[in-house]
Amino acid sequence: MDPSDLDVCHMARALELAQRGRGSVEPNPMVGCVIVSDGEVVGEGWHQRFGGPHAEIEALRIAGGRAASSTMYVTLEPCCHHGKTPPCTQSIVRAGIRRVLIAMADPFSEVAGRGIAELKAAGIVVEVGLLEAESRRLNAPYLKLLATGRPFVIAKWAMTLDGKIATRSGDSRWISGEASREIVHALRGRADAILIGRGTALADDPLLTARPSGPRTATRIVLDTNAALSPESQLGRTARLAPVLVAVGTDAPAENQQRLADAGCDLVVCAGSNPAARLDWLLLELGRRRMTNVLVEGGAELLGSLFDARAVDEVHVFVAPKIVGGNDAPSAAAGVGLARMADALALDQLERRFSGPDLYVSGRVRHPA
Repeated sequence: MDPSDLDVCHMARALELAQRGRGSVEPNPMVGCVIVSDGEVVGEGWHQRFGGPHAEIEALRIAGGRAASSTMYVTLEPCCHHGKTPPCTQSIVRAGIRRVLIAMADPFSEVAGRGIAELKAAGIVVEVGLLEAESRRLNAPYLKLLATGRPFVIAKWAMTLDGKIATRSGDSRWISGEASREIVHALRGRADAILIGRGTALADDPLLTARPSGPRTATRIVLDTNAALSPESQLGRTARLAPVLVAVGTDAPAENQQRLADAGCDLVVCAGSNPAARLDWLLLELGRRRMTNVLVEGGAELLGSLFDARAVDEVHVFVAPKIVGGNDAPSAAAGVGLARMADALALDQLERRFSGPDLYVSGRVRHPA
């Protein structure tokens, strides 16, 4: 391997390490770090939990004195400010690192190039941009939250071979198999919130918890204009065990809101003159709460509204080898939809595999530049 190939390999390893923090570090970014001295990896680290040591500090701890005159590979610009942890840049300078390769600059306002400038001012050779696209893909939720104030929206649904998410009577248990449901529970365990509409809450009476539990405990959110969710539903009965947020309209009856509050639900009144505006207000509110990943589990009207608003960033779809038919059986996404097939939303980073008998398809929604 020539030196450039080695650089790519070490940065790829840093990106691999960074992924280990998924679900544990948000709203912080996932970051990985590798330290190499005389061709030997002497330190590795990743940001393991929110508020914990950053990847660079973990790698420096392992490298010890061997970090002097070494090369550091890090997937995001080192921080240079006092937050929950001290500045990483100072530790890098003190360790005597000679060269730092950074996949991408950090757009966070407290960093935003200043970490790079501080390292250069200390005489360290700094190179930025190696595997930048991969780093951006990894931290797309973090980058969206910073850029828009809204969380990364992940849409999930299961459907039959003929595109139905329920029968004409509304029955949907179970479309997908056990292996697919295990994947869904893993998705829930990494999400900050799980969002459903009032119709899904009424039809399915879901619990919306991750079983087994994951690194995060998601806030379970019901978009319920009239605050009509029953306190005796599974969500209502478990509101004191895991958070439940009911997003209501400005005209929601006060007595309904009080019943849900008494059950332990948190309520938020969504401002806006129409459903689309209220949904966008809710996403901004979740962003203000620093929620990074929101998993949407239906129903068709909610998913359709989000697709109409171009608010969905990633999809996870389970296609079961079943056919139910019926003009009145719902499909995955309602809403207004598109008039031309040429305008249909496409997916990048497409992955396809079997999950038991089901076909599991996932990918990132390609948004216009």
